[in-house]
Amino acid sequence: MKNLIKFVALIFLLLTIIFHSCKKEELPTLSTSTITNITATSASSGGSITSDGGAGVTARGVCWSVNADPATSDSKTVDGNGDGQFTSSLAGLTAGSTYHVRAYAINSVGTAYGADLSFATLGKAPECITQAATNVTSSGATLNATVNANYLSTTITFEYGVTTSYGLTVTSAQSPVTGNSITNVSADLSGLTPGTTYHYRVSAVNSIGTTNGNDLSFTTGAVLPMLTTTLISNKTATTVTTGGNITSNGGAAVTARGVCWATHENPTVSDSRTLDGVGIGSFTSEIGCLSFATSYYVRAYAINIVGTVYGDQLSFTTLGTNPIIFNPALTYGLVTDVDGNCYKTIQMGGQVWMAENLKTSRYNDGTPLPNVTDPVEWVNLLTKSYPLPNHELIYEIVGAFCWYNNDSSGYENEYGKLYNFGAAESRKLCPTGWHVPTIQEWHTLCDPYKFFNPNDPTGPSGNELMETTTNHWNQVIGTNETGFTALPGGIRYGNSFDQNGARGYYWSSDRGGIPYGAQGSYYRFPYYYDFPSTPSEGLMEVIYGLSIRCVKDN
Repeated sequence: MKNLIKFVALIFLLLTIIFHSCKKEELPTLSTSTITNITATSASSGGSITSDGGAGVTARGVCWSVNADPATSDSKTVDGNGDGQFTSSLAGLTAGSTYHVRAYAINSVGTAYGADLSFATLGKAPECITQAATNVTSSGATLNATVNANYLSTTITFEYGVTTSYGLTVTSAQSPVTGNSITNVSADLSGLTPGTTYHYRVSAVNSIGTTNGNDLSFTTGAVLPMLTTTLISNKTATTVTTGGNITSNGGAAVTARGVCWATHENPTVSDSRTLDGVGIGSFTSEIGCLSFATSYYVRAYAINIVGTVYGDQLSFTTLGTNPIIFNPALTYGLVTDVDGNCYKTIQMGGQVWMAENLKTSRYNDGTPLPNVTDPVEWVNLLTKSYPLPNHELIYEIVGAFCWYNNDSSGYENEYGKLYNFGAAESRKLCPTGWHVPTIQEWHTLCDPYKFFNPNDPTGPSGNELMETTTNHWNQVIGTNETGFTALPGGIRYGNSFDQNGARGYYWSSDRGGIPYGAQGSYYRFPYYYDFPSTPSEGLMEVIYGLSIRCVKDN
């Protein structure tokens, strides 16, 4: 019995050896693990080997490629041997790319692969938006933008220049930028040109691509111009030549330029001055109406939107030995208007007056006054009248001038121009530092001379203010003891001229009383002063043309 059992066991052992020696080896069986921990350049995966195929697994890992079904001839990891689970780290990936990955296992039979899985690495071209510039000054600014680096290290610069071609570049203070959130970036600029418009945009660059932001612009602030004063030349007893050279407008248009002068140091545009055009560059200024043997100071000036700037101060002394004497009891100076017309001046009653009728064709800021000859156009300069509750009318009138009979050659030199009230009340008709007199200033001048007493022919009569010859006055001959030299310039009505040689009418700057007007309405007319004989005041229609004398500001 025992022998039988031994025999059966031997047969079983032999059969087992034969069975195993005849079993066929196979490829391993495995699966690919889900991809995790994805970044722009790396990821995690792995596999699970559930069978070694009857032969030991000698190598395992994952392989990947941008193409489907990657093999061990592509990029791969080696993660030990044997069956079971393993983890693999993929590195050196390209951002923003799609990859295929498979687990693999190698035994003596060959290489087996798990399923093909795909994933995309993080990252794409950056996103950026140009924002408004801040801290803009005459020479600098801060450029701003927002950037999303989209997971990749991104270099940030700004392009800028005076055109959309830019041409200049500055790196952002925050460059490089990383991450996947909106980041504020900026760059400071210096050394910019004042008053200049600059274009700019942000530029963001990462390993995937370059993105340019939208174009924006800013304008630097202006500064004062730069200029010098031209040396004095052609000096006479009453004139000199000078000028200036504006080398920079400060970034804003030069709207007025010239020279200013006075007998005191550091003259300004509130003193006598010329107007010699606009813009930069050299200009020549002719100064006239100077006093004999008098020392003056002169400076070039330039005006832009920022303000007024002056060149270096020069001094000169006019030729001659004696001041001009007009009357043994009176000496007078000279004043020049914006057109360069020169006027004698006198001092009376604590006031300084022009002793000649005004001739300017421009306001003292250089704005031209229209010369209106047509009678209909002259009347239509009165543009608006406003009725008030008491039926009074006030008005608006465009300033204008003309010559008597529209004849400049016959009347300009002797009588000056005739102006409507729009010009008279403008506050800028007289030379700078002078103004059209108020009615009270006329009183101060004239009251001592207008109370004629027929029983005392030696008393004041008004003749003391009037020019002395019949060349001008055709009815009354003045004595002109005061030197005021009132002239009979006449008047322009709406459509006609009258009274030249007979009467002198001078505007005041006041809007006066309310005499009756057409159809029972009331009009607020301005005052005027009337010569000859005892000077008197009245109210005049604003459309009439009258002479003007200027009085110096206190």
